[in-house]
Amino acid sequence: MPRIEARAAGGRNVCAFLDMLAYAEIGEAMLALSDDGYDVLVGSLPGAMETFSSYAEHPLAEAEAIEYAPGLWSTAAGRYQILARYWQHYQPLLALPDFRPESQDRYALQQLREQRALPLIQSGRLRRAIAACANIWASLPGAGYGQHEVAFEELMAVYQQAGGRLASRDHHWFEAVMRAGGAPHE
Repeated sequence: MPRIEARAAGGRNVCAFLDMLAYAEIGEAMLALSDDGYDVLVGSLPGAMETFSSYAEHPLAEAEAIEYAPGLWSTAAGRYQILARYWQHYQPLLALPDFRPESQDRYALQQLREQRALPLIQSGRLRRAIAACANIWASLPGAGYGQHEVAFEELMAVYQQAGGRLASRDHHWFEAVMRAGGAPHE
């Protein structure tokens, strides 16, 4: 669960969406093995997890990028895999005191706000909300960054397990996929 309260986040659906993002970016196994993903560094795998111990500031500067694949470097860190260059912009803008979990949640909420995804999430229009945010998070379907993208069906199942409610159209779509033999995460 995100550390920010549902009321401050914009409701239960928004909290469920944040949980779904963490699942997509970090993965179920590493969420369980870490501080719910808030302390995970880019390139981590369940058997080789890299974490950081201080939430005082973003753990990676541009000069400290991690090579997570041959020739690919990143400063992504935390539950939502926040890049250091974006954190430098948003930390003062949002008056975030540190890189603690609630600060990471507030950063992610700002990203959702800027993508105009919050009303979509709050009304349960998950497919449209995911599409609106795919350019921000590489793990979302349609992101196109060449990284693993989690399927809509799996994300919908995770979202619902986290307490999110789907709008009728998305709910009917999900039910039809399931009847047709879709295989969301269990």
